Formats: sequence, C-alpha cells, structure tokens
Amino acid sequence: MAASLPLILASASPRRAALLQQAGIVPAQVIAPDVDETPLKGEQPRAYALRLAVAKAEAVMSLIYPPLEGGSNREAVRGGELGSNVPSPNFQASLENSTLPQGEGRAVVLAADTVVALGRRILPKAESPAEVERCLRLLSGRRHQVITAVAVAFPPPLAEEGDRFSSPVVTGEVARASATKGAQASPKLRTRVVMTRVAFKQLTPQEIAAYIACGEGEGKAGGYAIQGRAEAFVRFINGSYSNVVGLPLYETVALLG
Repeated sequence: MAASLPLILASASPRRAALLQQAGIVPAQVIAPDVDETPLKGEQPRAYALRLAVAKAEAVMSLIYPPLEGGSNREAVRGGELGSNVPSPNFQASLENSTLPQGEGRAVVLAADTVVALGRRILPKAESPAEVERCLRLLSGRRHQVITAVAVAFPPPLAEEGDRFSSPVVTGEVARASATKGAQASPKLRTRVVMTRVAFKQLTPQEIAAYIACGEGEGKAGGYAIQGRAEAFVRFINGSYSNVVGLPLYETVALLG
C-alpha cells in the first residue's frame, strides 16, 4: 500500500481493527457499510463471503469516487458468481452526510466478510441466545470451516482533465481495472478468500448454557468467538488463526502491499 494513501476500514468490527493494529496498520477512518447480508438462493459459503466483501468495499468506494452521470458504482457487484447487492437506504444517508472528500479524495479501502460453514450450510451471525445455542449444538463434536473474503480497493490512476472515474468491474476473485489515455479510469480491486478448518470437542449442555450466559457468542458468525471463552472448545485448527478471529493477517498485509 502506498504510504501516502490513507486506509479506510469498511467494517464496524473492533476485532478487525485490533488485528490491523497488531500488524502495525492503523486505519485513517472506519466506515461501516450497511449491506443486505441475506444469502442468495443456493449460494455457496465461499461465493457468499466474497460477494459481501466486494459489496462493502464498493459501497465505500462509491463515497470517494462518485459514479458517472446516469450510472452507479453499485453496478460493480453484479451477475455470475458474485450475484448482486445494494446498500440500504440507511447507508445511502450516511454517504450523503459523510465528510470524506469527493472525487479528489484518494484512499485505499479494506473490507472483509467472515462466514462459518458446515459443508455448504452457512451458519448465521447469531443475534440472540437461541441462535447461539443452535449454532453451538450444530458445531459440537464436528469440524467446520471459517471462510473470510478480503477485498482491497485501490484508487485509479489520476485522470487527465476531462476524464471521470467509472465504477470498478469485478470478475471472478481478482479484478484489475486498467486505464488508458483518454479512457475512463477505474479503481483496482484485489480479493483473497481464506479458509481455516476448525473442530470443536463434544460440548455438554452445561458448557453450552454457560457460554450462552456469558453473551460472547451474540453478534458473531457461527455464534462463537475463538479469541474468547470459545477457544476452550477447539480441539483442532488447521490454517490461519487470525482468519477465524475475522481477518487473515498474512493475506491482508500481502493484498495491501
């Protein structure tokens, strides 16, 4: 990442901010995009995580690089494996009220989405004690996957006078938009999807009840936080630990570089 460009973290997760600081990276600003996280019909966990990470990055990039007249940066996430996603009216209002510079403001945007999956089944982000219990009962004594998609959007080359920035175009898992003289320049988007395998021990009803009571699992993908009390449930892990926390540091730093 160019040292002269500020980093915007497109996430409200304090765990991701803490992980970045652990790597010596401090975002200049945090913006939490509000996107619809409902899985599409038949959507696989990997594709789902990637779609949401790209949607979050694209939503924040649209704040810095206004779309062409009659167009929309949100058209960047469309079709094929990625499907489509549109920020909610609440997030659109936050864009209008933002103090970030428009057009001339140049920054790197980092977004991520973490999914806990049992095979092809996407476990929810537990929002209640009942959901935490359902997730823990499903994970008890079984192996599961934690998948994090990371999307890093870089600003386009400075356009010549009269040029305008257009929306980034995403193809597959890595999108690289090019700009030529006299053509519209686009932000460049890099993505990476990381998977870690985790196995839980067989949980007793007492252990599940105690974990629910502590409240740690609420708001977490799969109903648990490995960096907290749930680490005692883990009998096996294969892959990036920071990925399970919410951001694979090695891969993220490589993308930013």
